[in-house]
Amino acid sequence: MVRPSRAVESLPRSGIREIMELAWTVNDPIHLEVGEPNFPTPEHIVEAAHQAALDGFTRYTPNAGIGELREVLAGKVRERNSIDASPDQIVVTPGAVVGVYSVMAAVADPGTELLVSDPCWPNYLLMTELLGIRAVRFPLAAEDGFVPNAARIEPHITDRTKALLLNSPGNPTGATTDRHSLEELIELARQYDLWVLSDEVYDEIWFDEPFVSAGPLDPDGRVITFFSFSKTYAMTGWRVGYLVSPPGLTESVIKAQEPITSCVNAPAQKAAVAAITGPQEMVAEMRKAYHERRDVVVDLLAREGIPYVRPTGAFYLMADVSGSGLSDLEFARRLVLERGVAVVPGTTFGPDSGAFVRISLATATEPLLEGVKRLADAVKTWRAD
Repeated sequence: MVRPSRAVESLPRSGIREIMELAWTVNDPIHLEVGEPNFPTPEHIVEAAHQAALDGFTRYTPNAGIGELREVLAGKVRERNSIDASPDQIVVTPGAVVGVYSVMAAVADPGTELLVSDPCWPNYLLMTELLGIRAVRFPLAAEDGFVPNAARIEPHITDRTKALLLNSPGNPTGATTDRHSLEELIELARQYDLWVLSDEVYDEIWFDEPFVSAGPLDPDGRVITFFSFSKTYAMTGWRVGYLVSPPGLTESVIKAQEPITSCVNAPAQKAAVAAITGPQEMVAEMRKAYHERRDVVVDLLAREGIPYVRPTGAFYLMADVSGSGLSDLEFARRLVLERGVAVVPGTTFGPDSGAFVRISLATATEPLLEGVKRLADAVKTWRAD
């Protein structure tokens, strides 16, 4: 019997998807499992795409993106991320996810190793499976605020290691990596001659201290940085991302992207130009809303005696539910079915994260607080059972 490829058959089922499907069976659930802004795409961005379609801008574009967009993105990363890049170093991608996949294909041969954190966004691991790259996990410690530590990573490096993948602000942790830690991580990569893949799709969502990009700390062209319009401009369904590549790698990344997708949707690229060049007030407003939600949620968890790791960016929070006496998966299943609240089990993001569930702050404050109250009550009730 003809079968699918072993790589595809071996892909694990998403813990996020499992909880979402359970939530669809419940009447009026509170969704705290999905990382999607609850804000609409700003009107001027929508109008730019509409006008582009009316004007007939609906044909193929260059694989790396239209020149106008690459030009404004070079200005954006220079002004907001302090990355000095030319438009030729910008590659526009169908969401940052395709950018990460294309870069993995461009820098790592099958059988080589990629360093990736536990916990991490699980799609990184799916990509390595499909590409035949071996993912080697390094720990993120709750006591360190889930910030990566170079000393904990170094023992995992072998002669087959090709790259180190970083994510700040992080999903699922909400951790932002400070400048000193980034400098140590990049120096570690320099010592072992590794590429650094820096996923910064939440670069505009930071709380206590301004976010620091890895690119400006790179002295010798080993950092590739990924960004997206999805979270910053509430454009998840538009599927526009972009990356900044060292000059010598850009053509390889473009070649890797060509067989995956011919180009990004043409009107969406015009919308992306409008997003970068238009009003930016909504970016600050969304950041302020997530910041306020972070503060009220951590205050509530503290009052209820539920341990958590305080996030400093993105819109996620890791809460420790081990006090319930249940595994993270059983807790998440029961929370949906018995309390009508969907959160993501920690082991979705890594085997060492089973004490936690991920709470998304990307929902309105009132249902968010109600969902967290139900979670806290469940921990205490089930612990007493």
